[in-house]
Amino acid sequence: MGSSGMLARRAVETEMPIMVKMQELIRGAKNAMSLAQGVVYWQPPKQALDKVKELVWEPAISRYGADEGLPQLREALRKKLCLENKLHNSSVMVTAGANQAFVNLVLTLCDAGDSVVMFAPYYFNAYMSFQMTGVTDIVVGPGDPKTLHPDADWLEKTLSETKPVPKLVTVVNPGNPSGTYIPDPLLKRISDLCQDAGCWLVVDNTYEYFMYDGRKHTCVEGNHIVNIFSFSKAYGMMGWRVGYIAYPSEVEGLGTQLLKVQDNIPICASIISQHLALYSLEVGPEWVTERVKDLVKNRDIVIEALSPLGEGAVQGGEGAIYLWAKLPDQYVDDFSVVSWLAHKHGVAVIPGGACGCPGHLRISFGGLTEGDTKAAAQRLKRGLEELVKDGMLE
Repeated sequence: MGSSGMLARRAVETEMPIMVKMQELIRGAKNAMSLAQGVVYWQPPKQALDKVKELVWEPAISRYGADEGLPQLREALRKKLCLENKLHNSSVMVTAGANQAFVNLVLTLCDAGDSVVMFAPYYFNAYMSFQMTGVTDIVVGPGDPKTLHPDADWLEKTLSETKPVPKLVTVVNPGNPSGTYIPDPLLKRISDLCQDAGCWLVVDNTYEYFMYDGRKHTCVEGNHIVNIFSFSKAYGMMGWRVGYIAYPSEVEGLGTQLLKVQDNIPICASIISQHLALYSLEVGPEWVTERVKDLVKNRDIVIEALSPLGEGAVQGGEGAIYLWAKLPDQYVDDFSVVSWLAHKHGVAVIPGGACGCPGHLRISFGGLTEGDTKAAAQRLKRGLEELVKDGMLE
């Protein structure tokens, strides 16, 4: 047996992270600007960072903390969940980011061989989380062609006809990669369908504050629902790695099983990061929404850059930090287009094939200042104009 034969099939058969591929691509492309990774351009609140600096030498910062999170942070999060999200019967576990929160839930709620439901275009890391934990029966449902909203009629039929019933349904709201927002009535219908079928609904609310054009974010709650949240995007804490799970308090044993998983992955989220999260919460959500307002300019700049693709080719921009664009029909191999754009035109975007929809692009408008977004958008527009007119000329 060679060394490769000794590797777990579970890991080998998991998709390679698209962001790892993109990082390699960007490194190989001279001076490429990124509209690829889902990040924001701002840092955490200065007053929160200043407070954290004072904690560095405290011994408790270098020790393990409670697995489920600092008590004072969890208490602050429970108040936030009640006040902002109208979640009144949820307990909290703090995790090392929202991705780790999702892995915790897959390991706690699903067994290898269970079926689960996602909707295309889907979040690639969630898909990978299922694959690497042995949950390989991943049923991918359609989004509405006009809105990209999950098709609830399809879900109703699938949950009623699939035996055994899928263990879990998951959505991201507002969407990554779609940038669309699932309206409250549709989210409630999805929740009701899951409850009636006896399966879990996991909602990723990472972009809860990233809502545009007067839209308001809402959550659903129930004993079959788990909500995920994150500090990464809202407070510019990508590298600090803090997220949290809001899970139903009344489901007996759920918290205990989550703790087993938590103790075997991070033990606890970084202590100093949790303090930064607490201090950021004290600054308040208004700090976030003021910065999100400015992203509308970035969004509109990128929409204009995508105009060479033609009318109706661009969707999203309702929430989160993404636009979703359809390439001309002949470009199903979207990674080739992405590679060409990076090397020929110096701009990086995500291929839709990584999200279950070949022939598309995901474009992030959150990671650059307005000036840099204009520069990157100019490169993108020139590239798309050439693509549409002449193809991928070298």
